[in-house]
Amino acid sequence: MGLAKSLSRWVGLSSLAALVALGPAAAQPAVDFQPKVGQPGKDVVWVPTADALVDKMLDMAQVTSADYVIDLGSGDGRTVIAAAKRGARAAGIEYDPAMVELSIRNARNAGVEDRAKFEKADLFETDFSQATVLTMFLLPDINLRLRPKILDMKPGTRVVSNSFTMGEWTPDQTFRAPAGCTQYCTAHFWIVPAKVHGSWRLADGELRLEQQFQKISGALISKGAVTPIRNAKLRGDAISFTAGKVTYSGRVKGTVIEGTRTTGQTRSAWSAARV
Repeated sequence: MGLAKSLSRWVGLSSLAALVALGPAAAQPAVDFQPKVGQPGKDVVWVPTADALVDKMLDMAQVTSADYVIDLGSGDGRTVIAAAKRGARAAGIEYDPAMVELSIRNARNAGVEDRAKFEKADLFETDFSQATVLTMFLLPDINLRLRPKILDMKPGTRVVSNSFTMGEWTPDQTFRAPAGCTQYCTAHFWIVPAKVHGSWRLADGELRLEQQFQKISGALISKGAVTPIRNAKLRGDAISFTAGKVTYSGRVKGTVIEGTRTTGQTRSAWSAARV
């Protein structure tokens, strides 16, 4: 994954055929192209992510063959290729056409060209909402510009960033590479939370929730009594909290929450609808 001053890599050259069709003079530079650390891109310079950190980032996101991984600013394609080697479908968004062609060749050489795709595009003009895992090595200000778009992705989407954070959206997990890594050795991991802020109507009361990204608080109002919730957790679309002596757990499905509540040894179903 590259700190490619582009942050973009989706719609573009699909194969070397496009350059070959232009003749040897046009095709030769792309074939010989080798990126240099620090070379300028659209929004940032290119710096590759260490292979060991690439693997750790994919581990943090628990990437499997069921995932669709999109790398924002895919550079030489190493993160996309690593994900494809795990059986996932993977795509890279890259603004530099030479980098796109290099990535296509690298994927072909790695034998994963059927699962690793690269296209040229601008990150801010690209729809990456279908990804189940999003990886990036950009810059803090670019992460913040992308954050609203990321938070609108499906709850449960996993996001991993090399080195740079998302402002006040604190990571769910942070990994620092052991001794031997000299620069850009930290990976941050988030899970896109469901949007639960507001009031929810239960059969016997009302649940009022405050939300700061994945952190939630609030109160359960029933029969005139206001009971603050405790131990509240929101991980993707999974929500849980305790109100009084009752523990609630469930899944957020758009405007409805459904799950079970436990009082001592007794369990029963509960649901809530957004007011």
